[in-house]
Amino acid sequence: MSTYDQNNSEQNIPSKVQTAIEARWIVPVVPRNQLFEHCTLIVDQGRIVDILPTEQARLKYAALQTLILNEHVLIPGLINLHTHGAMTLMRGMADDLPLMTWLQQYTWPAEKQFVSPHFVRDGTLLGCAEMLAGGTTYFNDMYFFPNEVAESAVKAGMRVNVGLVVMESATAYANDADDYLQKGLEARDAWRDNSLVRASLAPHAPYTVENRTFENIITYAEQLGLNIHTHLHESRDEIAQSLTKYGMRPLQRLEQLGLLGPNLVAAHGVHLEPEEIHHLASYGCHIAHCPTSNLKLANGIAPVAGLLQAGVNVAIGTDGAASNNRQDMFAEMRLAALLAKGTSGDATALPAAQALEMATINAARALGQEGEIGSLEVGKLADVVAVKMTASEIQPYFQPISHLVYSLGREHVSHVWVAGELRYQQLEGQEGIYANMEPAELKEISAIWQTQLSQYGV
Repeated sequence: MSTYDQNNSEQNIPSKVQTAIEARWIVPVVPRNQLFEHCTLIVDQGRIVDILPTEQARLKYAALQTLILNEHVLIPGLINLHTHGAMTLMRGMADDLPLMTWLQQYTWPAEKQFVSPHFVRDGTLLGCAEMLAGGTTYFNDMYFFPNEVAESAVKAGMRVNVGLVVMESATAYANDADDYLQKGLEARDAWRDNSLVRASLAPHAPYTVENRTFENIITYAEQLGLNIHTHLHESRDEIAQSLTKYGMRPLQRLEQLGLLGPNLVAAHGVHLEPEEIHHLASYGCHIAHCPTSNLKLANGIAPVAGLLQAGVNVAIGTDGAASNNRQDMFAEMRLAALLAKGTSGDATALPAAQALEMATINAARALGQEGEIGSLEVGKLADVVAVKMTASEIQPYFQPISHLVYSLGREHVSHVWVAGELRYQQLEGQEGIYANMEPAELKEISAIWQTQLSQYGV
């Protein structure tokens, strides 16, 4: 017996708790392929305190609120390991272009003209609304004006790992690499007491950051215990530039600088040689796999089957809506699984349960938070998503875990909790309801910025 209200249990007096969620199925993720049927998730003070058969739960607990979701499956909140939330305002702005053309002729000029605290606050809030409605409770961001990123995430009531972006070139946010670092660390200090906000150092990419700056970032990361989040081996152009300028591939350069280690989250990892994959594994690095963005920008397909086989921790990200058009983790899970099978010629290369792990516990591990989030386990924070299984287009169903990855979509998400607090609910036949955001406000944000940015739309 757990020590939770043991005296009451011994006297057969139900223990008072905040919330009981009665579900048709619960997929805890840890251990893999586990499926609980007709069970109840008990939440109190923001944490999961029990998971047990529903009939037992009704006798053992007296909940202030009970939700009966007997047509639903509960899963952990999804974690988007790589995105640029504010770039939601650039969704579809310059489609069907290669990476460097997209960056140099459209994205960077638009950012130079429009990026501001107001832009970042609005764009991130719009991105948070999209992610929450799709079951994402935590996102690992990388963008300018981190104070505004944190402000919007907290308003939405979701978790964020704010990337303190660093590069050499001046922007509206900072003048040079030292200025980026100073402003980023000040933002980190301003939000360090908020339970929804964490921070990591985010050197943009090897092609925008010089050696001296990387060395400073390593020093700060070691002193402050921060993760490092960067783009790496996303395109062939990136590798060619590195060979020309440094005489080595980007990963080798980062290794020589001392950047590789278990605190490194590298986004994309598309163009990796077998030896480089083993280097990533030996250093304990993490890869944020962004399959849709990689395909849309024609950068290629990451060698996920080889990474997993080598023991690299691979999680899933959407990248920004500007290079994906959706921040939809259900779509990314499905695509990741299918690409791994197709490129490896092995239908077992990335099964559904493992794809779900990549969107939950693997991402939590990459952020150093697997002890708190990423799975539905007693003692962990109650970041929970309910997915309804009744829509005719997803019938019939035989294996709920497989169905989550291959059949269900973000439109089937009905409830999203963060630390036990309901942040989003989709009622039958109605527009989704957010705890802290108004749909009219979100539509107004979109309309205003669409007009402002229209000159860059192609």
